[in-house]
Amino acid sequence: MSARQHDPRERALTPATTPRLVVKIGSSLLVAPDGSLRADWLASVAADVAAARAAGQQIILVSSGAIALGARRLGLKKGGRASLEDAQAAAAVGQVALAAAWTQALEARGLTAAQILLTLDDLENRRRFLNVSATLERLLALGVVPVLNENDSVATGEIRFGDNDRLAARTGHAACADGVLLLSDVAGLHTANPATDASATLIPHVASITPAIEAMASGSGSMGTGGMVAKLAAARMATAAGVALAIADGRGLHPLARHQAGEPFTLFSPARSARGRKAWLAGRQRLHGSLHLDEGAVAALERGASLLAAGVIAIEGDFARGDVVALVGSQGPVGRGLAGYDAADARAIMGARNEAHAAILGHAARAALVHADHLVLL
Repeated sequence: MSARQHDPRERALTPATTPRLVVKIGSSLLVAPDGSLRADWLASVAADVAAARAAGQQIILVSSGAIALGARRLGLKKGGRASLEDAQAAAAVGQVALAAAWTQALEARGLTAAQILLTLDDLENRRRFLNVSATLERLLALGVVPVLNENDSVATGEIRFGDNDRLAARTGHAACADGVLLLSDVAGLHTANPATDASATLIPHVASITPAIEAMASGSGSMGTGGMVAKLAAARMATAAGVALAIADGRGLHPLARHQAGEPFTLFSPARSARGRKAWLAGRQRLHGSLHLDEGAVAALERGASLLAAGVIAIEGDFARGDVVALVGSQGPVGRGLAGYDAADARAIMGARNEAHAAILGHAARAALVHADHLVLL
């Protein structure tokens, strides 16, 4: 956390600092409590997007709101979230309305909208991730504004992001974006919940997501599913892949313009820069197991070395070679990577030096349990 005060404009995700920006729109911003669309607010966002595009900034929108809009049209209770079936039905109906609303608002500003609906598997599977990346790249090159949402009509608990904050962070990876802006119903991360604690103060800059920072997270009370805990998870995903992430107040008109003008917000700065496969690894949500490391192994990874079996003290999970596993030190997760062995062979050579591996396994061994080229530190 930064103690030094600063001009918020220094870190705002402006066209000059952030040529490609992902902007996430929460349900509580786009949809009124009665389930109706906030048309004036939407029109102001479209105007902001047009201004950003005119200034040379490419914008990708990640928009919630389909379930809320669909629930109103179908007359469903609890905003369409009374059951999984209700939510899926509401999403199917509401997504049509949501796409139409964005199309109309952007067309009024001379912009073309494109709709992309994604599930978790679309970005967890490496080949499909690359397909999404290529599609976004082409749309942006054509001057189109992509509008993304999770495909809630088919997503279930096992194959979903769970909130669009994390989808926005993952989209930042896929689009090779320079920043992600989460427009919310709060101005950013506070020392306590500002809705219940008058002494809560805004944290303007987070250089590292520490346990103290995580302890400050609290629910936002919004219509959507992404409270501050989800936003911190998104920030961790984005910054691990070298993408800056900001949380800003989106409740008033022209929220993007207000952010870029320097209205208070919280910025999470990336500690490292990762691209390509390493950025994809950093953003993975689905892990197949965990490798627990001794202090020597953690130190070796920090120096850029591969993970050797000798530094592994415990293994969890049933994974195959090539699956993504978590790398865990004594203080918690330190990274993730592609396993060079399946779980059974990894357990067999755990703690053993490389020269002993062939005798233990009965065949020629690989040099590393996780190669440096196939791991990323968090």
